[in-house]
Amino acid sequence: MPANRRLGRAHDQRMAILKNLTTALILNGKVVTTVARAKEIQKISERLISQAVKEKDNFTSKEVVVSSAKLDSKGKKILVSKTSKNGSTFDVIERDVNRKSVQVDAPSRLAVRKNMMRWLHKSHDEEGNTVNPTNMLFDEIAPRYIGRQGGYTRIIKLGTRRGDASEMAQIELV
Repeated sequence: MPANRRLGRAHDQRMAILKNLTTALILNGKVVTTVARAKEIQKISERLISQAVKEKDNFTSKEVVVSSAKLDSKGKKILVSKTSKNGSTFDVIERDVNRKSVQVDAPSRLAVRKNMMRWLHKSHDEEGNTVNPTNMLFDEIAPRYIGRQGGYTRIIKLGTRRGDASEMAQIELV
């Protein structure tokens, strides 16, 4: 018995379908698709969510120096004239230097993050902002399932599709 269902597609097409459906499930919370695809998505998403729950708090914080351009009241960068050693003048952007706390992943969390990025695509929300489903898994979805041992998704059968009588299902996060 093969490890994955073939879904009547070539390998590259099948992987593209599964990645897109898994990303949609993580971002939207539910997806309507065929039963066979839903079962495949369930295996993938359950594994990703359980890894996110396990590695949720496995990071440290670190102070870094951040430099950014100073802006005037109109939002334009402030330029300062400088003189070089040979006497020529040039403009330099004036900069603000601040300290900022950033999150540094532990090696095991980084490996999990890379695996998630293999299965999930960056997407855009309604306003056009870029949404990273990997961050969404760690920050929003994993805290919901802290005390739960698996069973993060459910499949609800919806009946047959009118065009080709394919069995349809809705997969959703519990």
